[in-house]
Amino acid sequence: MQGSRVNTTPLARTELSAWRGLLRAYGALVHDLDAELRAAHDLSLHEYEVLLVLGEAPEQRMRMSDLATAALLSQSGLTRLVDRLVEAGSMERTRCEDDRRGLNAELTRAGRVRLEQARPTHLAGVRSRFLDRFDEAELGALAGFWERVLPGATAE
Repeated sequence: MQGSRVNTTPLARTELSAWRGLLRAYGALVHDLDAELRAAHDLSLHEYEVLLVLGEAPEQRMRMSDLATAALLSQSGLTRLVDRLVEAGSMERTRCEDDRRGLNAELTRAGRVRLEQARPTHLAGVRSRFLDRFDEAELGALAGFWERVLPGATAE
């Protein structure tokens, strides 16, 4: 970073607690939600998220590159994940109508059923492990904090 100084001062106790708390809470939540979905539906949390994003997309179809961005996955990570979902019959790849070189990911009927079966498990886990631990005002404050860290983070 030319012209600016990078702050390399060790973190204060409160700063370190806030940062480590975020990392530990995120890691534990993702681990538990993933384990729950795998046990109940043989579906990883990332697979569920991809099915959910596609389920909310127009015509339940998206360009692979857009899906990777929306699901917060690398292009190669998404490709491997989509391979598994295609093999399971939950998705299919189709050619883009406006760009014959591009590929879309499209939710199948079986994928919609799988998503609807997994949704109650996921929502119950999110509520019991996270949302139910805060009141409405605290959730609003958290949403505001995430926006401060990453503008657009809470956009629907």
